[in-house]
Amino acid sequence: MGIGHDDDNEKQAVIDWTGGVPVARAFDDPYFSLGDGLAETEHVFLNGNDLPARLRAGFHVAELGFGTGLNALALARAWTGPGRIAMTSFEAFPMAHDDMARALSAFPELGDLARQLLSAWPGRRIAIGGVDLTIVQGDARLCLPGWQGQADAWFLDGFAPARNPQMWGDDLLAEVGRHTAAGGTFATYTAAGHVRRALSAAGFVVSRVPGYGRKRHMTKGVMA
Repeated sequence: MGIGHDDDNEKQAVIDWTGGVPVARAFDDPYFSLGDGLAETEHVFLNGNDLPARLRAGFHVAELGFGTGLNALALARAWTGPGRIAMTSFEAFPMAHDDMARALSAFPELGDLARQLLSAWPGRRIAIGGVDLTIVQGDARLCLPGWQGQADAWFLDGFAPARNPQMWGDDLLAEVGRHTAAGGTFATYTAAGHVRRALSAAGFVVSRVPGYGRKRHMTKGVMA
């Protein structure tokens, strides 16, 4: 979920635990809700991008911050075909296999999909159900400008802006806009004003909407 620097390509996340929830030591921030992380993912990233209603064969989701893989698994559970969809996730500090397995053990309902991810992790190209996942390891500020893809939907899931401001900088969010297909969307749990302004400047029509659980607001948008 974090963002790296030029020499961070081989670094792994260092994890502490609050109950069954992994917390990134570098950012002192949990990877998912202390309540129901899967419900949070579905509310923020799926519903926030009007998924699964918009999914179709060839649809491409991109993500800043792969973390535990929970978002990818929720997407795979939501897509039942026919055909396949793609997901590209940018991650500077990938989780160790054992940490990911421990985190995902909190979601037995993900079953076979989680086992498919874990059996191939760490890997750069992983099939999860009907999703063809590509992991781009490294600093998104360096990797995203050279990416050749265009996303139909973005999951913006870096650690909180106050704890990891580099992930929410104007230049990086402008690149998100440049790598979004016409009519494409984004969703994120944060409602920080500077993030909303940067995404608006990147070309999105931005809306602040109800967040998950105790979080009053989140943000979503559509490319104008």
